[in-house]
Amino acid sequence: MSEPEPPPKATGGPRRTPVLDRPHDPADTPAPHATDPSESAGPRRFWSARRVPAGIVALLLVAGTGLLLYDVAAVRAGRPAMGWRRTLANGLATRPLDDPWVLTGAGVAAALGLLLLVLALTPGQRSLLPMRGTDPDLRAALHRKAAATALRDRAAEVSGVQSVRVRVRRRKAEVRAVSHFRELDDVRADLESALAEGIDELGLGRPPALRLRVRRPGKKR
Repeated sequence: MSEPEPPPKATGGPRRTPVLDRPHDPADTPAPHATDPSESAGPRRFWSARRVPAGIVALLLVAGTGLLLYDVAAVRAGRPAMGWRRTLANGLATRPLDDPWVLTGAGVAAALGLLLLVLALTPGQRSLLPMRGTDPDLRAALHRKAAATALRDRAAEVSGVQSVRVRVRRRKAEVRAVSHFRELDDVRADLESALAEGIDELGLGRPPALRLRVRRPGKKR
């Protein structure tokens, strides 16, 4: 009678999980994800709440409307109208349209209206740079000063850089570096490589274009 074979010895390597092969089913293939136009256009900017302009406009409208309603109610009660309303009514009835005061008032009103339209139609929050994200319900942003600090630290590590100034905008990053040794072309090439990598590591949805200037330090007077 033959002896039973000993169990295989355990090895220290990773153990693979057995996989059962089966015919490919077309139903298992996931449907292609529909591209969202907002995602293809890049991350959206953050909109400002505009609380201060909205609060000022609301207070002015409430104060003007309340004062006008009080004066109308006082006239209905038999009291004389306020002096400012009589002066305004007489001025509007007697002054021609080409009067300087009428034109000035119309220009101021038009400028204020245009300003309110601009505030209503523009997102604001220019200091926040939208970042890339994989979750549509989660949005993140990086402050421009933080991005400039990160790029400045990256540029300062390049050999030959004495000082560097970085200004990050929505569409471009302006870098001005001063090199006190090494060839300027070599320093510029190293800076371009380091800053390009730094911009990519920021994770911005719309990476700004790099604008680099390298010069020698000025002469001391």
